[in-house]
Amino acid sequence: MPHLTIEYSANLDATGDIAGLCRSLHAAMLASGLFELGAIRVRALRSTDYAVADLMDENAFADLRLRIGTGRSAEDKARAGTAIFAAAIEHFAVLFEAPHFALTLDISELDPALSWKKNAIHPRLRAK
Repeated sequence: MPHLTIEYSANLDATGDIAGLCRSLHAAMLASGLFELGAIRVRALRSTDYAVADLMDENAFADLRLRIGTGRSAEDKARAGTAIFAAAIEHFAVLFEAPHFALTLDISELDPALSWKKNAIHPRLRAK
């Protein structure tokens, strides 16, 4: 953990640079100092079918959902969320110039009793 999932409307393919967004959000997560490099995952899921607001073809969205393990203070989570959201806003700045884009971010903590993990990446990165 942490895993950041970006669900986005397919009409962002032409202007959204989703691969660049993944890299920017990864950098923001790492810069927060709250997450170990080997645990960070950022993935984007394209929504082909969607209906946004008044159904104008130009309407687009990106919904960011960050799942994290427990153990961080409310202040640290808020600080990380603010930084990640700011990176997303910066990335999509041009889209906010027109009234057709919606961006959201939610953070949720997983119950450790209901979360299983096995990670072969950690030992490799920790050995550096």
